[in-house]
This record gives sequence, structure tokens and C-alpha cells, in this order.
Amino acid sequence: MIKSTQHLFLDLPTISSSLEPWIAQSSVDGFWSSNSLQMTKAWIRDGLKPRCITRDLKWGIPVPLEKFKDKVLYVWFDAPIGYVSITAAYTDSWESWWKNPQNVELFQFMGKDNVPFHTVIFPSMLLGTGEPWTLLHHISTTEYLNYEAGKFSKSRGIGVFGDDAQTTGIPCEVWRYYLLVNRPEQSDTEFTWSDFASKNNTELLNNLGNLVNRSLSFIVSRFDSKIPPIDQTKFGPREEELIQQVKLHVTLYIEDLEKVKIKQALQTVMSLSRHGNAYLQDRKPWVLYKEDPALCGTVIALCACLVRLLAVLSFPYMPAFSRKVFAQLNVASGELTDEDEVPLDPAVVFFEELPAGHTIGKVAPIFRQITEDEVKALREKFAGRSH
Repeated sequence: MIKSTQHLFLDLPTISSSLEPWIAQSSVDGFWSSNSLQMTKAWIRDGLKPRCITRDLKWGIPVPLEKFKDKVLYVWFDAPIGYVSITAAYTDSWESWWKNPQNVELFQFMGKDNVPFHTVIFPSMLLGTGEPWTLLHHISTTEYLNYEAGKFSKSRGIGVFGDDAQTTGIPCEVWRYYLLVNRPEQSDTEFTWSDFASKNNTELLNNLGNLVNRSLSFIVSRFDSKIPPIDQTKFGPREEELIQQVKLHVTLYIEDLEKVKIKQALQTVMSLSRHGNAYLQDRKPWVLYKEDPALCGTVIALCACLVRLLAVLSFPYMPAFSRKVFAQLNVASGELTDEDEVPLDPAVVFFEELPAGHTIGKVAPIFRQITEDEVKALREKFAGRSH
């Protein structure tokens, strides 16, 4: 049955003269991701049209107007307002966040389907008030993560979800690493169990974990668990190269995160770890231990200091891994409070962070191999109920 009904609309054409210049400026100043900008431009390319913001439904947020009391608000009209209201529920000083565009930058993260509601609809609502709202600064958008040449389906049991991951016995840091390094930032990516195992075995176990375990185990077995002194008179071209690589990678890491290049910053961490492994292998401290003990101590102390730095850089991605490294090094976790300044500076000499004579803790491997048999079993377990 067809019947007539009245609805409320957001008058987007009226606000377009303010919205479009704002998009042009904010997308540059806030270095919006390319896919976010493309989807936003697609919405405004042919001219904005009035957008209905009410629905004839029983569930939802009731419209607070007598004439429309039998209707509810369209979810993508009221949901962004929740960003403001949840802040107001948390603090009476909510306006210092939401009406302070000179001092506050708003970063938002989401899947690509929801981009226009955050780059067009919500900003239009705020601009239309004429009040000094904190508008979107940067938006980081992801494409789709697919599963084994298909799609995830919770209802059909296809794919591994958060609660399922706990049952696999695979540590959380492995999950966090794989999902972040496989983050679909520019195009769709795919979760496959073979790739999951490969990245664990080659990147976490054989690269990052290898450097941590070999360096610290050597200190336990050859230096009675004490950090040996670093003799800078022993520095040669290989040490200078390592120091320059540390400075370069920390600089790139900071730049990556400032521009919300999340996956790239993590790849920068792993690149630095590979440089550490190459340095350890080239210098061969197990040979130097007999031939030149002072140089041996310098090499392995530099490696230990690099291990600590890698734990700091990894903390936003794999905090459980970093805490294990801090415990093995017997150092404070380096976690910051709201009042702390971030101590990460490429100009800081990284090898001054662990003093000579410092006693490290108990050393144990952090990562383990995921076998082909495990991969096969996990693939079958999460293949779906029809299998």
C-alpha cells in the first residue's frame, strides 16, 4: 500500500557554498587518504541534494518534534552527534574539544562505506549552525578485508572473528601485527591462513623475534646477564651505518605516524629490525668474543639497545610483545601518562638508554612457528558451517 508521508531534510544545497571550500582546504591540510577524497568528490561532483534525515520506523532515536513524534532520526544523522554527546557525558569541558578548532584536530578512522557521512553530512550539520565547531582534520579510510578468496560471514561461520581468535592459542601480538601490516589502506586485502603463518614465521619469528632472542641470550650466556660497556673507540663503518639507519628509521616512523600511515610505520619498524639482524650477523659477536672481547661487548650492547628501541616503536602496534621485551630487558615499560612528553627523538643517541652493568631479566623466545598442520586445521575450522 502506498501512502503519503512527511519527512525532515538536511538542506545540503544551501550549505554547499561553505562545505566545498572547507573540503578543498581540509583535505589538503589534513592529508585525507586518497580513497576518502575520491568518495567525497563523487558525492559533490553533480551537486548536493537535500538529504532525508527521518524514517518511518519503530526503532531508533525519536524525532523531538510534536509533528514528527511517530518518526525516528536516520541513523547517520544522529550517530555522529554521539561523538559530541559522549564527550559531554565524559566531561563538562566538552566544548574545549568540540568548539576549539584552533587547538584541536579531529582524526577519524572508518571503513569506506561510511566516508560521506563524515566528510559531507556531519560537517554540513556543524557548518550550518554557524558556530565554531571542531571539524574533521584527517580521515583514514580502509577498503575491504576479504577472507580466503571470499568474504567474511558471521552468520555462516566463515572467517575468524575476535572471539574466535582467542580460541586459536595464537598470541594477540601476532593477530595485531598481521591485521595492521595487512591493513587495506588503498585497496582490498585478503586474510589467508597461509599468509598469516608466513608473516608470523618470517617477519615476527625470524626477523623481530630472532634479533631479540639472539641478542639477549648472548648477554645471558657470555656476559652473566649484564649489559657490557659500549666502547666508542671500537666503532667502525658498520657501527656508524647502524646509528645512521636508526636515526633515519625513527625519523621515517615519526613522519609516517604523523600522517597516519599506520601500515607504513609498522613496515619501518620491521625494516629497522632487519638492519639489526644484518648488523648482528655481519659482526659475529660469537667470533669476536674470543678475538676482541671489548668489540664483542660493544656489538652486543648496541644490539640490546636496538632491541629496546624496537620495543618502544612496536608498542602502539603490539603492546604485549613490547611488555615482554621490557620484562626481559628488566627495564620500565616506557608507557606514558597524559602529562608525559613523547621521548622519541631521532637525535637522541639510542645506545645510551641501557647503562653498562645493567642486569637483564629472564630471556625466552617470544614468538613460535605456526606449522602447516596448524594452518590446515585452522582453515578447516573457520571454513563455514556448510563444510
